[in-house]
Order: sequence, then C-alpha cells, then structure tokens
Amino acid sequence: MHAYDLILHSLTFFQRDKQGRRRLICAVATEPLPKQVEESNMDTPKEIFLKDYKLPDYYFDSVDLSFLLGEEKTIVSSKITVFPRVDGSSPLVLDGADLKLLSVKVNGEELKEVLNMLYLSLLCISLNGDYHLDSRHLTIPSPPSGTFTLEIVTEIYPQKNTSLEGLYKSSGNFCTQCEAEGFRKITFYQDRPDIMAKYTVRIEADKSLYPVLLSNGNLLGQGDLEGGKHYALWEDPFKKPCYLFALVAGQLESRDDTFVTCSGRNVSLRIWTPAQDVHKTAHAMYSLKAAMKWDEDVFGLEYDLDLFNIVAVPDFNMGAMENKSLNIFNSKLVLASPETASDADYAAILGVIGHEYFHNWTGNRVTCRDWFQLSLKEGLTVFRDQEFSSDMGSRTVKRIADVSRLRISQFPQDAGPMAHPVRPHSYIKMDNFYTGKFLLCDIFMTVYEKGAEVVRMYKTLLGSQGFRKGMDLYFKRHDGQAVTCEDFFAAMRDANDADFANFLQWYSQAGTPLVKVTSSYDAAAHTFTLKFSQEVPPTPGQPVKEPMFIPVVSGLLDPSGKDMPLSSVYHDGALRSIASNSEPAYSTILRLTKKEEEFVFTDIHERPVPSLLRGFSAPIRLESDLSDSDLFFLLAHDSDDFNRWEAGQVLARKLMLSLVVDFQQGKPLVLKPKFVQGLRRILCDSSLDKEFIAKAITLPGEGEIMDMMEVADPDAVHAVRSFIRKQLASELKADFLSLVENNRSSEEYVFNHPNMARRALKNIALAYLASLEDQELTELALHEYKTATNMTEQFAALAAIAQNPGKIHDEVLADFYTKWRDDFLVVNKWFALQAMSDVPGNVENVRNLLSHPAYDLRNPNKVYSLIGGFCSSPVNFHAKDGSGYKFLGEIVVQLDKINPQVASRMVSAFSRWRRYDETRQNLAKICSLVNLYPNRHGLMQAQLEMIVSANGLSENVFEIASKCLAA
Repeated sequence: MHAYDLILHSLTFFQRDKQGRRRLICAVATEPLPKQVEESNMDTPKEIFLKDYKLPDYYFDSVDLSFLLGEEKTIVSSKITVFPRVDGSSPLVLDGADLKLLSVKVNGEELKEVLNMLYLSLLCISLNGDYHLDSRHLTIPSPPSGTFTLEIVTEIYPQKNTSLEGLYKSSGNFCTQCEAEGFRKITFYQDRPDIMAKYTVRIEADKSLYPVLLSNGNLLGQGDLEGGKHYALWEDPFKKPCYLFALVAGQLESRDDTFVTCSGRNVSLRIWTPAQDVHKTAHAMYSLKAAMKWDEDVFGLEYDLDLFNIVAVPDFNMGAMENKSLNIFNSKLVLASPETASDADYAAILGVIGHEYFHNWTGNRVTCRDWFQLSLKEGLTVFRDQEFSSDMGSRTVKRIADVSRLRISQFPQDAGPMAHPVRPHSYIKMDNFYTGKFLLCDIFMTVYEKGAEVVRMYKTLLGSQGFRKGMDLYFKRHDGQAVTCEDFFAAMRDANDADFANFLQWYSQAGTPLVKVTSSYDAAAHTFTLKFSQEVPPTPGQPVKEPMFIPVVSGLLDPSGKDMPLSSVYHDGALRSIASNSEPAYSTILRLTKKEEEFVFTDIHERPVPSLLRGFSAPIRLESDLSDSDLFFLLAHDSDDFNRWEAGQVLARKLMLSLVVDFQQGKPLVLKPKFVQGLRRILCDSSLDKEFIAKAITLPGEGEIMDMMEVADPDAVHAVRSFIRKQLASELKADFLSLVENNRSSEEYVFNHPNMARRALKNIALAYLASLEDQELTELALHEYKTATNMTEQFAALAAIAQNPGKIHDEVLADFYTKWRDDFLVVNKWFALQAMSDVPGNVENVRNLLSHPAYDLRNPNKVYSLIGGFCSSPVNFHAKDGSGYKFLGEIVVQLDKINPQVASRMVSAFSRWRRYDETRQNLAKICSLVNLYPNRHGLMQAQLEMIVSANGLSENVFEIASKCLAA
C-alpha cells in the first residue's frame, strides 16, 4: 500500500503551543486500517544485535521514585533529571510494558498525548507532538535542550503480575525483580544497564499489612501517616542501573548481626523472612559474614555502605538477585536447618550468598555496558563464588562438582541449537541467558559457567598475584562505570604486561574445543613429545572457527608414580626453561594457540605417563592416546587430585560407551574386573578424602554419556548404567556395608567438610546397596531413614528406597510427605524425587501430582522441582511413545501464559531433539498417520511446532522453541 493512500484512512488535528510551534494533538482513523497494513505491523519478536549497540542519546543523573502501594493497584511517580549526551534534539525513547500512563511532565509542564501514531510512522511523517505512546515505548519527540526534569506517573497491578518481573505481589508481600528488563514494568524508563543514576525512593503503604518497607541504600526517614499508613524514605548514594533497583514491603522479621570491615566501619546485617522462618537463617548469616571477610582478605574489597539487607521470598524466578544493598533471594537459598535442609542445600546457600554479595563490586560498582556483556559480571562472579566455596571446604571436591556441572549442562548447550559465545551476538529476550542455578533447571549456562572458566584461565595464566593485580587495575580504571569484556581483558593484560594472543576468541566464538593429543618418548635423546591438535566444531551462525588460546596445565609421572622435575620444553622453535633457580617445577602451562602444535620436554630419563589438563585448566574436551593401564596408573598415583578423579571418569565413560554398543547389538553385558578392582582400591585408600572417594565412585551421568554418542539412545544408556551400578553393588557389597556402618554418627549435625564428607560417602554406599532390590538391603535403607537425625541422611535413605517400586516405596514416600507437609521447601524435594523416578510410565504419576494440593504452577520452585525433575529422567521424558514430550509440550503452553521466563527454561529440554535415535523418528511417522502427532519429523519436533504455533506465545518461549526448530 502506498503511503499517500493512508491519508484517506485518517484525519489529523494540530494546535499551536506557547512558542508557536505546530504540534500534532490527535490522529483519528476514519475507516478500518487495511488488513495488509495491520498484519505488517504486528508486534512480532525482534532480534537485538551486539553490532547495533549505540551510546544513549540521553543520560539520567538522579531518579526520585514514589510508590503508593495498594491492594488493587499501585501508583508509581518518578522524577528524573535528564541530560543529553550531545547537543541536539533527538527523541527521548523510554521503555514500558503493562503500564497505565497517568501523566507526563517536562520541567513541570504537563504534556499531551499524540494518539494513533501508527499512521504517522507508516507515513514516515515527523511531527512535533508532546509524546507518543505505544505498547512498548513512551517517546518524547522534541525534549528541551540541556538538562531538564521528567516526571511520570503510572498505575500498575502487582497483584495480577504472575510473571514475577517488575513489581509483583506474592505470599502477601510486595517484591521486585528488575534484571534483566523488569524495571519497564514499574515505570517508563531507559531500561538499559549503561544508564546509571542515583536513586531516592519513598514507599507508602498500610502499616498493619506492610510494616516493613525496604529499598536500596540508606534509610533517611520513616514515619506514620493518616489512615493507618506509614512511609519509608531510602537513598542510594551510588549510581546504579535500574536493573539493580529493589523494593520489598510486607510482614517480615529479621535476624540481625554486625560486621566490622577492615577499615573499622560497623555494618548492620539483616536477613528478613516471615516470622516462622527466622530461626532457619543462621547459616545464611554465617555465609554472609564469611563472604564479606573473604572478599577483604583475597581481593581487598570492602563493603561500601552501613547496611546490608537480604530478603527471602518463596516466589522468585531465579536463585537470587544482587540489588544494591538489598539482595532478594529465593527462599530455597536462605532457609536451612539440619532437620529440613541437606548438605547440598547448605553448600548452595553458602555459594549463592557469597555470589550475590560479591556482585557488590563485580556487577554493581562496575557493571556491564549492555546485556551482551553479561558474563563480565556473571562469569566473573561465578568464578569468585567458586573460589570462596573452595576455600571454605574442599578445593578438589568443589572443582569436580563445577566441572561435572559444566559437562552435564553447558557442553550439551555448546553442541546444540542454543549454542552461543560467552558474549552472545544477538538475543530476542535477554532473560533467556540467565541460568536457573541450583533450581533443577541448569540451562543457558554458557554466560555463567563457561564465563567463569574463561576468568579461571586468566588466573591460571597469570597466577594468583598476577590475577589480583589485574583485578586491582580493573577497579581502579572502571569503578562507577558500565564497561565491556574488552575492558576486563585489557586490565588483566596491562597489569601484567602479558601477551594473550587470541584469548578474546573465548568471548566471540561458540562451541567446546576438541583437543587431541598424542605422545612419544625418545629414550636415546631423553625427550618426551606431546603433539596437540585443536578443532572447534561448527555452531549455528558460526560454521568456520579459528584456533583458541588454550592453557593446558601438564605434569609427567615417573614409573613409581612420582612427579618428574621439569627443566625445559622446546616449542615453536625455542627452548623455554621451566624450572626456577630456587625449586624444581613439577607442572607447567602449555599454551596452545594454533591448530596444531608440538611440545618437547628435555632431560626425561624414563618414559613418563603424562598428566594433562590438570585442574581442568580449560573448558575443552580432551582426547588422548593414554591406554587403560595409563589411566589406572593416574587414578592410583596422580598428585593432582582432580586428574585422579578424571582418570576414573574417562575409564567409566569408555566402559559405558562400549557396553552401550554391546547392549544395542544384543550381546551380554560384562563388567571388566580391572574396573571393579580400581574402584575397590579407591574405597580402601584411607589417605583419601571421603568426599573425594564419594565423587570417584559416582558413575558419569546418563546425559553425559548420551552427549558423547553420535546418536543418543537413552534406553541403552540407562540400561547400561543400571547394570554397572548393580554389578558394582554386588561385587563391592561388603565394602559398601562397611562404609555405611563405619560412617554412622549420632552426634549433632555440623556443616563442615569432615562431616559432609562422612555423610556423602555413607549415602552413596547406601544408594549402591539399595539398587540390588534385596529385602535385607531395603530394610537397611529403611532403618537409616527411620533413625536419621538430619535431612541429608533421611532424604538420601528415602532416595535409595525410591529406586525400587513396591509397598515400602509407597509407604515411605507417604510417611515423608505426612511428616513434612507444612514445610514447602521439603515438599519440593518430595516432588522432585518422584518426578525424577525412572520407573517406567512415571508420566502418569507426575500428571497426578499436578493436582496435588501442595503443587502450584505459579510457583517457580515447584515447577522446577516437578517439571524440571521429570525432564531429567531419560526413561520417562524420552519414553518411546512420546508421552513425556507431549506432557511437557502441554505444560509449556499452559505455563507460558503465567510465567514466560519459567516456561522458556522448561522448553529448552527439547533443544537437542535431532540427536535422538531413529526409533523415535520412525514412531513419529507412524503416529502422524493416525493423527496422534501433527508431522513426520520426530516426537519432540511435533511438540516444538505445536508450541511455536500457540496463540499469544511469549518472546521468551518463541526464541528458544524457534531456535530449536531451526537447528
């Protein structure tokens, strides 16, 4: 349709303002807009690209917010000091969603709305109206020149906000979640992280209903008002982006404590919860104080305000949020008591409390310029919380847990349709890059977990002192700024005068590098050679890859199992000395920067066994020519405990993959005696940490094995893993029984590493024994369940019993629910345990649990427990009849209407649908013939297409589902 034809469909009206300028006041349609024009302007998802980033035309200096919290509606008033970046008259465009605009003023003068601006945009007419309003933006076409004030009043409805973004009301309390783009649901604003301003916040509410009124910064004043209301006035002296804004109002009580900083300032600490939960916050307070002390000791970073608040809420999309001085947490990551929380819960609370506190500097004081730089704060802060947890417990066990998590969740993402660099090139909905850490939905992990590995590589290359120098320079240069990944890279490089070659590829290139290494020994020349090759597989949008900068920390073991001293290595035409004058070196960093490279160690007088990628020094897949004998040797002797564990995992993966082939070919399954003997040696090694032993005897997960297969076969992998578990339980039965007996304790629960290690070893031994489906061993598990004095051991015994269906299984599950029905966090464990069950046909049980009185689809934790737990069961989610896929598809469509963020996390379970075996593909074709499924290309694809075609689909779910289909 030609532009001038649209004139026939509208009438426009103008008036003169006080300065005589011609202003459009109204554009009214005289007849319906033609269908083709209407369709061409539908609100379709828009992809945003890093390459299109532009500096804002306007900055905000100060923001005064006022909230009148009501039972039906909330009135939000903002007064913003605005100044242009450069002289000119560019339009000021503000973001907004689900807002009712009541008024707009500029320099105290109320503006008039320009109606029906769709027609003007189609006509490409630029007119000087007061402001334009559409479903996503408030635009002021011609703001005053120079600095001016902007006042906006909006009306919002927190009680109806089930998305849990912006300001919402849940469980009787008001709460906010603004990262990434939730602030636009509170008021019209430039909702982007490079707009940093100082905030003053006034909150007014009914005092009897909301006695506690919290926001960021310092409390300036509070008092009573007429009509039973009261107010609180808060001021944050530090400039921050709007995603760090927070508000909480409700009936809460606090645990109070103090922390004295290294400079002698007293900081008041408060953790707020409903009154009945305050007694469960002792561990969270301990974790906060430990984190504050650790950040001072390790990084020299002191807290910068006199008050630090944490609030625990039961309805929260994420794990926690680092809002300046007012951290808001999912209750799961604050509340703990020995009776209701497991060791894993205690450890998660320690790590996440630390994580959000550490954000005060890495994320708040220095934030990201745009959301593409998200890993600049999240990857860096995950690394910091990993280091904190390592120092508070076992560094080796923590490293094993982090690498396992990376392999189980991030490596598959790197190999699937959702693959993206640590710094993504584009997005439709930024929420989709946030991890569901610790909430049974470990997805979108590249920005967080792989980002942390990139930061770890800086420390590996520079050492602890060099890394600290880089961090110091980073804060010196950029405190109070919104910056980029290149800024962090430059600080590390410049502080150490370092050559990082092509290190920045880690930020721009997706995929997990595959590194292959072969070795050879020259007895005559006394040299040992390692030849490396690297390849990064193609990913969506990046078919061709460049070589990466990969640090491979390596050592050599002599025939007795001791580390060999390393003197020098020949590489790239030069001989580099390794040993220093003061002491010998037993490991070195081999820097891979090219597609193929060779390193030759000199003065090696015996053939060594190489210990490669010590401490998992780079996030890669490593394939070596190490024999099984070499791996058993490393398992027994390597001085790097991570690599001892890794040797056992490589052996287990090789064994499982070979048995999967046997299973598929109908051959009998046989467990190699040497593998059993290797695990028995680990079990009987009293010099080893008990938690390390527990990790070492844990088989690789089924998802990890399927990820290594060209065509994933969940049935075969599950059958093989179950077979190995039962065989190990049978052959090591006496050892496992001894472990259960010798690691019992009647002492009071203590959260520390020795006690955690003891419980971990006992519990895994019990799980192995219960897999045998022997009545005597079931009775043993039942005894442990009944006599347990803490949740760690009681739930482990419950899980052991729940492996096998039957009367005892049903009775114990019912008993557990009856005992804990009033504790919603424990009930979530009960939901998850049943959802994750591999009992065939479990989808019907999960369907039934949807109508359980304790279940609520509006609560993210319950969704993560039940639906997320179900998706982790290879037997039932991947059931050949498609029942698991159909169930999830139905849930996603239903959930998307309530909470798009949570729905997008669930739909990602379909992301690798093309990898599964032909049986499921062929069955889909048969089903389509009888109209059970709408297409011929796979059961999961059918559900993805159904989801994408759903009416009113959110951008969150559309982005994930459409990328899955396009792969």
